[in-house]
Amino acid sequence: MLDFLHFSWIDILDILLVAAIIYLLFRWIRGSTAINIFIAIIIVLVVRVIAEAIGMKMISSLLGTLIDIGAVALVIIFQPEIRRFLGSLGRKAGTTLERQSFLQRIFPAWRDRQMDTHAVQEITEACREMSNLKQGALILIQRKNSLDDIIATGDRIDAEVGRRLIMNIFFKNSPLHDGAMIISDNRIVAARCTLPITERTDLPARYGMRHKAAIGISEQCDADVLVVSEETGGISLVRGGLITAIDSINTLNLLLGEKTE
Repeated sequence: MLDFLHFSWIDILDILLVAAIIYLLFRWIRGSTAINIFIAIIIVLVVRVIAEAIGMKMISSLLGTLIDIGAVALVIIFQPEIRRFLGSLGRKAGTTLERQSFLQRIFPAWRDRQMDTHAVQEITEACREMSNLKQGALILIQRKNSLDDIIATGDRIDAEVGRRLIMNIFFKNSPLHDGAMIISDNRIVAARCTLPITERTDLPARYGMRHKAAIGISEQCDADVLVVSEETGGISLVRGGLITAIDSINTLNLLLGEKTE
């Protein structure tokens, strides 16, 4: 009954690759506002394949035209997801390439900006005191990826890392408290910086704008992001879109001082 189907190992491989791509795309945008659009696209593609298989030429042609015209629109609609995907792919490729010693000599910027013990201690102590005072804070610590675009949105400072300065910047009446602080190479380089907000819809309701901004920027770069909640005083470390609640200052010291991959 299925004699009209002629499958070769190339056809099977083709089907498996397409299925894998669809699965990875689904995992990538799951929880975002684009998931419903993605499902609709899959339905349209399946209907077109079925229409072509059974010889419905008009429907197949109509759907083909719709897909061709909509290709540009899809790039615009999925722009945040495409940017996040390409950024993640580039970071993983860069991590692999930077392990080659000759590339490290050619591209000295490919290095992890490790903070010294004093800077880590000052940051953690500032977070502890702000937590006790329930003073909200959002601190971005640069690793390998450039943060020039984020720094450009705020006010440049260029000062040594110190707990009193950090607390003063995030004091609620300070003109610099609203936004993120950027720390790089053991220096506070900017404050009042604007971060992108994540589009994830599966986050708990207790997460405010600081947490959403921390997740948003961590989805686009490899920076460590510290959040001190103004409501609860809780301290969180965000890496790669994942939030880790900090239960002790010693834990935070260890996490900030470790070398990232």
